[in-house]
Amino acid sequence: MDILKAATDWAKAELISTPFFVLFGLAFIAASIGIGQVGKTDLAKAYIIPTAVAGILLVVIGAGLFFTNKSRIAQFEKAYQEDAVAFVASELERADATLKEYKNVVFTAIPLIIAACVVVLFFVNTPIWRASMISTIGMLTVILFIDGLAHARIDEYKQQLLKANQEMKK
Repeated sequence: MDILKAATDWAKAELISTPFFVLFGLAFIAASIGIGQVGKTDLAKAYIIPTAVAGILLVVIGAGLFFTNKSRIAQFEKAYQEDAVAFVASELERADATLKEYKNVVFTAIPLIIAACVVVLFFVNTPIWRASMISTIGMLTVILFIDGLAHARIDEYKQQLLKANQEMKK
């Protein structure tokens, strides 16, 4: 098994998925600008800032993840060439930490925040609060969707790392 190829393929797949954060972020920003141009009601006007903030956050998340994973590809080959066993061990540790983070943040905290936003929608009827909660739900749904796919990729990558680790110990 060529674990360097598996690591590189995983990072390249991440480079393909992280721009979707940016695309959704730009869509949120475009929606904010559009609402600002044509929105006449108080509720429509209330969406302008929360939707723009959600869009900016998604763009920042996407850009940060893209550049982090892009630099990681070059580091993989260097680390693997220096010490393949240590590379696999460090990648296993990173994959475990990432999977734990997904469990705690993406699959626990985000659904709880979405539920809290829904509860606020039931009890608060002012336009800015409604717009903020709905924009937050939209942004978190995008994050949940994209990170759900990323979780599956890193889980598969971890399985490949475990196989490589066993092969190296033989």
